[in-house]
Amino acid sequence: MDIREALLAEHSRSQTMRVVSHVEGDPARFAELMRLFLGVDRLISQRAAWAVSYCVEFQPGLAGPYFGKFIGQLQRKDVHPAIRRNTVRLLQFTDIPKRFRARAFDACLALVDDPKEPVAVRAFAMTVAARVAEGHPEMIKELRLIVGKHIDNSTMAFCVRARAILD
Repeated sequence: MDIREALLAEHSRSQTMRVVSHVEGDPARFAELMRLFLGVDRLISQRAAWAVSYCVEFQPGLAGPYFGKFIGQLQRKDVHPAIRRNTVRLLQFTDIPKRFRARAFDACLALVDDPKEPVAVRAFAMTVAARVAEGHPEMIKELRLIVGKHIDNSTMAFCVRARAILD
């Protein structure tokens, strides 16, 4: 399968799952998908993000070499929100290495703190930040402060996620 052609052929869950099945935990195929995800073609990057997210959900070990790249994607404002959404979503399924946790936490806090971000991005970011903060009271306190300042002006989905994570 030509992954690029498959992503261009159709934007659907079934097509995304065909790409995920093709990758099937193969690091070389995942590297090709990552090349497309990180590439300059905005449409391909956006579509690849969905497949990358599922690949990591099903095979978390695939994320190993790419944590720096994933966090970099979270910090970019020049990409489609779907890229940030799928990137922060996949981080929920991984054990973020210690050397990336502070950057991941900061990137996720910035997303949670940005009311212009779509609610799904903010909710996934809240989950990742809470996981990173486990066992670190000062980080939990910082997350509570950020979430607390938005709770009164947020959607029900944001509030439900906030209560589930911070209670």
